[in-house]
Amino acid sequence: MTHVRPARPHQKLTPDGRRMREVLSYSRRGSRFTPSQQEAWDAHSEGWVIPDEAVDEPDFSLASWFGREAPLIVEIGPGVGEATGVLAAARPDHDVLALEVWTPGIAASLAEVAAAGATNVRFCSVDAVWMLEHMVPEGGLAALWTFFPDPWPKTKHHKRRLVDRDFAAVAASRLAPGAEWRLATDWAEYADQMRAVLDAEPALSGGVVERWAERPVTKFERKGTEVGRDITDLAYRRR
Repeated sequence: MTHVRPARPHQKLTPDGRRMREVLSYSRRGSRFTPSQQEAWDAHSEGWVIPDEAVDEPDFSLASWFGREAPLIVEIGPGVGEATGVLAAARPDHDVLALEVWTPGIAASLAEVAAAGATNVRFCSVDAVWMLEHMVPEGGLAALWTFFPDPWPKTKHHKRRLVDRDFAAVAASRLAPGAEWRLATDWAEYADQMRAVLDAEPALSGGVVERWAERPVTKFERKGTEVGRDITDLAYRRR
């Protein structure tokens, strides 16, 4: 019997056929490219971008898109790829799956990855929670990176934050024993929430750490510090 995966976010329908409203950790922004983004997309998207619809194929496998079997790292929200290219290039023996819903960000990231010489990165804009739950086996991650996720600062939007109890449980189950989840945020209140959520996950141990020296200082991080926000790095390991 062919296994049919649950519908992805944005694909779910109500019984009467209407698009289901969902609480997600992101909103899909515009898709217009700058000339440099278009150039990077034209040069690299065919080989380095996994189309959303590809994950719906019954025989889909990440290994086939990387062309090899290697330890897998997932980065959620690479933005414009400033950290992605540098970190991936330093780990040529790993595959890096970067999950980003902003298409111009993927295009900009393609240029960063190419400039870094990191041929071990693939991008996809499928919802990260769904992707981890349905496309990554338990214990299948060598590392997870979540740098500066959308803080959703308004109290009424806190339910949209990525790092919550349910996602922590999924993420922890996908990490291999001893594998590390690295996080960073420039919102102190979100840092407190992250720590409370991850401290409460029994499969994880860790906490606030010194800034990860390997992670490049990105434009986004620099903007945060320029307006007086402190950067908080966290690191948790799967027990």
